[in-house]
Amino acid sequence: MRLLSHAWTTGILLRRYKRFLADVMLEDESVVTVHCPNTGAMTNCFGAGDRVYLSRAKDPKRKTPFTWEVNRHGRHWIGINAAKANGIIGEALHRRALPGFESVQSVLPEQSFAGSRIDFRLTFLDQPDMLLEVKSVTYRAANNVGLFPDAPSERALKHLEALIEARRQGLQAGLMFCAQHTGIDRIAPATDIAPEYAVRLIEAAGQGVKILGCKVEFKMPYVRVKRLIAVDISGGLATS
Repeated sequence: MRLLSHAWTTGILLRRYKRFLADVMLEDESVVTVHCPNTGAMTNCFGAGDRVYLSRAKDPKRKTPFTWEVNRHGRHWIGINAAKANGIIGEALHRRALPGFESVQSVLPEQSFAGSRIDFRLTFLDQPDMLLEVKSVTYRAANNVGLFPDAPSERALKHLEALIEARRQGLQAGLMFCAQHTGIDRIAPATDIAPEYAVRLIEAAGQGVKILGCKVEFKMPYVRVKRLIAVDISGGLATS
C-alpha cells in the first residue's frame, strides 16, 4: 500500500501537544504545526528529534497543511496514523495476501452492525460471512510486546460487543490487531489501562471471535503486512 501521497515531505519532530498537534522543522528549517491523527497516548512512539514523514493536505485552506503519518523512533518505524491500518489490511485482503484469508470472495468496508461500524464484512463461497474489525497497535512495552489499547476506549469495547453479537447470529467474527510498530513481535491487552476490555476479549474468544495479530513493514513511501504474530489474551500485560 502506498502510505504517502506523491505530495509528501520529511522533517524533525520538535514536540507533540494538545494530542492532535505537533511542531515539526522541515528540511528548509521552517517550523510548521502539523495534524497528529492519533487519539491515543502514543507511549514509547516518539521523541523530540525524531525523523517524521508528512503528507500534504489536499485542502489548501486547512489550518494544518501537513499530517504526521510515520515516525522513525530510534531504529524502529511507527505508523502514527491509526486509520491507515484499515487500508493496510484492506489491501492485503483484496490481494488475498493475508494468511488465513486466501478464500475471501469480496471485501465490503465500513459495515453497520449492532449499533457499531465494523471495518469489513467478508464473504466466502462455502462459509458464513465474517465481520472483521481492525485495531492499530503502536504501544511497545517490554520484551517487544505491543499493548492495546494505549488509552481507555469505549469505542473499542463497543466494537468487541458487536463482534460477540455477530457470533450469536451465526456469522464469523474476527479482530485483527495490526502492529504498526516494527519493534512489536506479539500483542496482548493492556490490563491496567483497560481491564474491562481485557476481560471481554477473553470472553469474545470463548464465543468464537477470532483474535488475530499481524505486523507491517515500511519501505517508504509504501507499507505492507509482513507476517502474522501471536496475540496473548490469557492474562494480558500491565504497562509498568
